[in-house]
Amino acid sequence: MRRALQVVMAVLSLAPLIFGLTNMIIGAERFMPVEDITIAIDSQFRFQSGVYFSLALLLWWMIPRIEQVTWPFRAVALGLFLGGVGRVISAQQFGMPEGNMYYGMILELCMPVFVVWQWLVARKYAQTAG
Repeated sequence: MRRALQVVMAVLSLAPLIFGLTNMIIGAERFMPVEDITIAIDSQFRFQSGVYFSLALLLWWMIPRIEQVTWPFRAVALGLFLGGVGRVISAQQFGMPEGNMYYGMILELCMPVFVVWQWLVARKYAQTAG
């Protein structure tokens, strides 16, 4: 169960790693015409992409000790979940996102499942360690 969670988290962390870094470098022009981009939009977009990228780095730090990092794991999961909630609010106002953003939203909203999985792994570790 522990190894499976580690593998799943390693694979899923590639999304914030790749998209966060790519979006920090390219900026908002990846999603909209350059003439429509304001300084504030691009700055905020790159900032949020940096935060997204940092979540992947935190996950990588946690993966080797996944059974021991319950509170940090929950904090990252909460951040990702709230990001998914933000996408739901956007979808209600402007429509569903396409492609990667749609799949990202689904994964972000599933973070409570991973929290429970990590809790089960941590509980099993505590029982065998104690």
